[in-house]
Amino acid sequence: MNSKKINIVTLGCSKNLVDSEKLLKQLNSGGFEVIHNSDELSAGTVIVNTCGFINDAKEESIDTILRFVKAQKSGQIDNLYVMGCLSERYMDALRTEIPEVKKYFGVNNMSDILTELGVKLRSELLTERTLTGPGHYAYLKVSEGCDRTCAFCAIPAIRGKYVSRPIEELVKEAGELAANGVRELILIAQDLSYYGLDIYKKQSLTELVTELLKIESLEWIRLHYLYPANFPMSLIPLIRDNPRICKYIDIPVQHITDNMLGLMRRSHDRMETETVLNKIRRGSPELS
Repeated sequence: MNSKKINIVTLGCSKNLVDSEKLLKQLNSGGFEVIHNSDELSAGTVIVNTCGFINDAKEESIDTILRFVKAQKSGQIDNLYVMGCLSERYMDALRTEIPEVKKYFGVNNMSDILTELGVKLRSELLTERTLTGPGHYAYLKVSEGCDRTCAFCAIPAIRGKYVSRPIEELVKEAGELAANGVRELILIAQDLSYYGLDIYKKQSLTELVTELLKIESLEWIRLHYLYPANFPMSLIPLIRDNPRICKYIDIPVQHITDNMLGLMRRSHDRMETETVLNKIRRGSPELS
């Protein structure tokens, strides 16, 4: 067992993965050897980055924590930490039910985790990551949280209000990813449509994508999770006219009846959804 070796296990969505990759970079710079999603038990410390969104994800997170608790009891690992959405949402209950975990952290607590491990946060590395995937693509998380109040969703309670990252910071991070070999950049957020409203007082996704296109080595830019309410229509001609933006948009339609959309507290109705889809079809027929 190596006391200077850490295994970060990431569960849940791509936003969690970005959080783990940023933590990986900081720990690497602090002198730790860090492995990701490994089943081997050679690391002295394990950090489980949990998901707490839906029941299956909660169960997977708890099962994973308990698996490493068992490893800790048998002396195969020294320290077990838990972070992420499940920990943020149910911290008190987890402390009571699984006290074997050395410490629980919520979301956006990277500096606290580093302090616990004896590493000083390096602010100059906040836009850098240690990629865990194949290297030719990476996710770019453009914001945290969500301001919508959908009846079925716990994300605002877990991640807080919508906070956009400045365009300059995102371009810097994207440039560093591109310099390290990334060719496809996948923009993610709880809601890309909302991007910019909090800091620029207007929807600014089109401006962000326009700036990212200036990074010439990026061959593909892909957009994930554009909410249909207040869809940024200026994106349609940008996607249509630029071959480096994937002809693909991930839109969570989910339901189409006004009754169900009302029960879900979605902020759009059937007519608005159909209007958005029709404008996309007319403006960029190739777009999926």
